[in-house]
Amino acid sequence: QVQLQESGPGLVKPSQTLSLTCIVSGGSITTNYYYWSWICQSPGKGLEWIGYSAYSGSTNYSPSLKSRTSISRDTSKNQFTLQLSSVSPEDTAVYYCTRGFGTTAHSDWGKGTLVTVSS
Repeated sequence: QVQLQESGPGLVKPSQTLSLTCIVSGGSITTNYYYWSWICQSPGKGLEWIGYSAYSGSTNYSPSLKSRTSISRDTSKNQFTLQLSSVSPEDTAVYYCTRGFGTTAHSDWGKGTLVTVSS
């Protein structure tokens, strides 16, 4: 059974870069044909897909966040990392890492981590 665990600071200052790592156990991030995504949910809003790192190493980002987003991976540690630059209070959200197929089918989820953007 795959398990995903988000790790990173819970408080980020405006204009700084938010960085979160998803530590994966029970399954390899290089296994065909899984996609490893980041999703966020701001207070009072729905889920928003941020982007993914695919089994192949390719990446894809939401058009609305693409200019500020980077997702990388470390296959030796079986983890992948989200970096969201130039954050503002509107980026305050619970951030989830997931495993799934493409951008909408997410079969496995981490518990989520709250990131607050505030000075």
